[in-house]
Amino acid sequence: MNEIRPAPRPDAAPATALAPGYMSGFGNGFETEALPGALPVGRNSPQRCAYGLYAEQLSGSPFTAPRSSNERSWLYRIRPTVAHWGDFAPIDARLWRTAPGHDAPPAIAPLRWDPLPLPDAPTSFIEGMTTITTAGDADARSGMAAHVYLATRSMQDEYFYNADAEMLIVPQLGALRIATEFGVIDIAPGEIAVIPRGVKLRAELPAGPARGYVCENYGGALTLPDRGPIGANCLANPRDFLTPVAAYEDQDGPARLIVKWGGRLWGADIAHSPLDVVAWHGNYAPYKYDLRRYSPVGPVLFDHADPSIFTVLTAPSETPGTANIDFVIFPERWMVAEDTFRPPWYHMNVMSEFMGLIYGQYDAKPQGFVPGGMSLHNCMLPHGPDTEAFEGASRAELKPHKLTGTLAFMFETRLPQHVTAHAASHPSRQRDYGLYGQRLQRHFDPTRP
Repeated sequence: MNEIRPAPRPDAAPATALAPGYMSGFGNGFETEALPGALPVGRNSPQRCAYGLYAEQLSGSPFTAPRSSNERSWLYRIRPTVAHWGDFAPIDARLWRTAPGHDAPPAIAPLRWDPLPLPDAPTSFIEGMTTITTAGDADARSGMAAHVYLATRSMQDEYFYNADAEMLIVPQLGALRIATEFGVIDIAPGEIAVIPRGVKLRAELPAGPARGYVCENYGGALTLPDRGPIGANCLANPRDFLTPVAAYEDQDGPARLIVKWGGRLWGADIAHSPLDVVAWHGNYAPYKYDLRRYSPVGPVLFDHADPSIFTVLTAPSETPGTANIDFVIFPERWMVAEDTFRPPWYHMNVMSEFMGLIYGQYDAKPQGFVPGGMSLHNCMLPHGPDTEAFEGASRAELKPHKLTGTLAFMFETRLPQHVTAHAASHPSRQRDYGLYGQRLQRHFDPTRP
C-alpha cells in the first residue's frame, strides 16, 4: 500500500477555514492526527498507543532549554526511526560541501554568478545540491552554507534527513512538493519552507525541473525577529506561517535512506517508508511561508532605513543583536522618501551577504543580476549600486514610485563566507564583476557645493 492520508476535516468546517493541509501560526504547540484517536490524551507515552503505533520524541533543543526556546514534538508512527535503519556507508556527496570547507583560495572581491544551468541527466533534489559558500563550523553548531539545488527528477523511494543543519529552501524555478514525517508542504517561487534538523523528507517535482536556493543553518533555529519600536504588527506576521497537518505513508518495499551527518552523506537500504507518522503534537515541525505576505515598513520622509527592516527570519548567536543568520528580502514596495538617494547606499559591512534574485529586477543592480543568479559581498568588502543605478537614482524625479514584480533575498551571517572551488571556477561566475566600482565617474567639483 502506498498512499498519503491527510487528516480528515470536520463536516461542519466554516467556509473561512484554512485550505486543507495546513495549520496557522509560528512556533505554536500544534496537534494533528490522520486517524481519529491516534493522539493520546493527557500524556505523551502511554503503555500502548492507539492503532499499535510507536511513540517517539524528536527534540530540536536540549531537554533543559528554557520553556520559551524548548523545541520538541511527539510522533506516533507505524515504526520508530530505529526500525527505519540499515547498514550505513558513506556515499558521494557530489557538490555538497560543509563548513569548515576551504577548498578554494579566498577571494578578496565582490563575486557574482549567472544562474547555474539545470543538468541534462536525471538529478534529484539531493543529488543536485551545489554548494556556493560555507561559513563557520557545522560541528561547532555555528555558521551556515549557501547552496543552489538543481533538480530534474523526483525522489522515488528515497528519503533524506539533515543531522547537521536546519534547511531554509527558497524556490526560484519550478515547484517542490516536500513530503515529510509531519505532512506535506507544497512551495513554489515566492514561497519558502524551513525543514528542521533531523526531519525526514522526500522532494518531488510536481511541475517539472526545479531550481532554487538553500541555506543550511548550523546554529540555533530560525525565529521571528523582535520588532522593537515597530511594535506588534507588520514584517512577517506569525499567522501567515503554515505547518502541515499529519499525513502518513504505509508502504513496505525497497527504499533508500540518506543522512547528512558530520559533513558527509551516508546511505542505507531500508524496507519501508519512514514517512509513517500517523499523528503528532509539539512545536518542532517544518513550515512554509508566502513571502508576498511580508508587510514591509520604510522611510516616509527622508533617508534610507537599514536593510534589517526587511528581516523575515533570524537565527540568533550568543552575542545579542548579532545574528548567526538573517534571512532578508527585498519585496515590492513604495519608494517615497524626499531628497534621498533611494537605492541601497555604498557601504562596508561586518556581516557577510549572500544574495539571490527570485524574480524581477533588483534596484541597485539593474544590469547583470538576473533571476536565478547570486552574489557574495563578504565581511568588510566594499559594495553598492552600479553605475547605471547610481546615475539614474541621482537624477530621478523624486515622486512616489512603486517597485513592482521584484523579489530578491539575502542570507546574511556574522561569519566570513568561503567560496567552494566548484563555484569559484564555474563558467557562470562573472569574472569582471568585482571591478564594477571602477566604472563609477568622478563628479567632484570644489567650485560647486
